Amino acid sequence: MDVRFINPFLEGTMSVLRTMAFIEPRPGKPYLKKNNVAQGDISGIIGLTGDVRGSLALSFSEHCIMKIVSNMLGEEIKSMNGDIKDAVGEITNMVSGVARKKLEGMDLTISAAIPTVVSGKNHSILHVLGGPSIIIPFETDHGPFVVDVCLNA
Repeated sequence: MDVRFINPFLEGTMSVLRTMAFIEPRPGKPYLKKNNVAQGDISGIIGLTGDVRGSLALSFSEHCIMKIVSNMLGEEIKSMNGDIKDAVGEITNMVSGVARKKLEGMDLTISAAIPTVVSGKNHSILHVLGGPSIIIPFETDHGPFVVDVCLNA
C-alpha cells in the first residue's frame, strides 16, 4: 500500500472526532496488521472503489465509543445500543468522506459504499482486498481506537 494514502485517513479521523465529538485523538505509530481480528469492540467498515480500491474500518473500544457518542448527542450513553451502532456507521462515513476529498486533491477519484457496523468481542474485519492492512492506532482520554486501512491503487 502506498504510504501517501495513510495521511488522508489519519487527518480525516482527527478532523471528524475533533469537530463532531470534541475529542482530541492522539495517533500512534502505524503498523501492519496480518490477521482479521478487530482491535476494538465495535467497528464500522466501508468499501472504496475508483482509482483506489479497498476498504476502511474504524474499530473502537466500548468505553471510547460511548464517550464519543455521548459527546456527539449531548447526553450520556451508558450502554452499547442502536445509537452507538448508528454513530459508528456515520463516523466511518464522515472519515471516509474527508479522506476521499483529500485524495481527490491528489487527482484520484474514489467512491464509497454504505458502511457496515459489526460488534462483539474479537469480531472479524474482512477487507474487500483481503491480505494485510495498515493499522493507525489512536489513544484518547477515554480509551483506544484504530483506523484499519486496506487499499490498492
